Amino acid sequence: MIALTIAGSDSGGGAGIQADLKTFSALGVYGASVITALTAQNTLGVQAIHDVPADFVTAQCDSVFSDLAVAAVKIGMLSRAPVIAAVAAALDHHAGTIPVVLDPVMVATSGDRLIGDDAVAALSSTLMPRADLITPNLPEAAALLDEAVAVGEAEAEAQGHRLLRLGARAVLIKGGHGEGAESVDLLVTPAGVRRFPAPRAATRNTHGTGCTLSAAVAAGLARGLDLPDAVGAAKTYVSGAIAAADRLMIGRGNGPVHHFFAHWH
Repeated sequence: MIALTIAGSDSGGGAGIQADLKTFSALGVYGASVITALTAQNTLGVQAIHDVPADFVTAQCDSVFSDLAVAAVKIGMLSRAPVIAAVAAALDHHAGTIPVVLDPVMVATSGDRLIGDDAVAALSSTLMPRADLITPNLPEAAALLDEAVAVGEAEAEAQGHRLLRLGARAVLIKGGHGEGAESVDLLVTPAGVRRFPAPRAATRNTHGTGCTLSAAVAAGLARGLDLPDAVGAAKTYVSGAIAAADRLMIGRGNGPVHHFFAHWH
C-alpha cells in the first residue's frame, strides 16, 4: 500500500512531511511525498518559511501519480492560495476515488502562523469539498468558520455540523486543545457523530501531533479500513506516540511525539 503526503517540510523532523513519512512507515504503509513549503524549524519555533512554486508542486504530483499506485492522500501545510489551486487541480486530474484526508494546518505547536489569510479562504472553498475527511483542531475549526473557538464537546460538535454544511464530507474535530482529563476527538458525518476519547498525557512534547493523526488516518484508509475504523486506529496510535514522547528528549522546546514507540526499545 502506498500513501502520499502533500505537505511542508519540518527541518526539525517532528511535524510535516517528516512526521507523515514516519507515521506511514510505523503503520506498514509505503510513503511518497510532495513538498509544498520548506520551513526552518526546530522544537523552539519556526524561524523561516520558503514556499515551493505552484508549478513545481504540480510537477511533483504528476511524477508521483503517473508512476505510483497511490491508495490514499494526506494533505497538510499549504501556505499560499496558488499552491492550494495546484493541489486541487492535481486531485481532479489524478485522484479519482482515492480517499483524501485534509489537515488544515494553520499554526505550529510553537504558535507560529503557517498560512496567509487568503489561503484560509481558498482552503475552505477549494480543497475542503474535495476531501473525504478534514481534521481541524479546535482553533482551526473556528478559523474555517470565522467563529470563536468552541468550548466543550457540544460546541465542537455544532461546529463540525456547520463545516459539513460548508461542503466537508466528514469532519474530525481534534480535542487536543481542549481541557479536562480526556482528549476527545469527534468524528462528525452526515450519518451521525462518533466520540474517540483518550487520557490526556502530561507532556509538553506534542509537536507534530495533528500531522501524525491525519497521516495515521490516511494510512488506515490506504490499508482498506473504513473511515471510523481508520480514525479509531489512528487515535490509538497517536495516543501511544504522545504517551511515549518523553522517551525521546529531542530539542529544548516542544519536542516531537514518538512515532516508533512500538518498534524502538
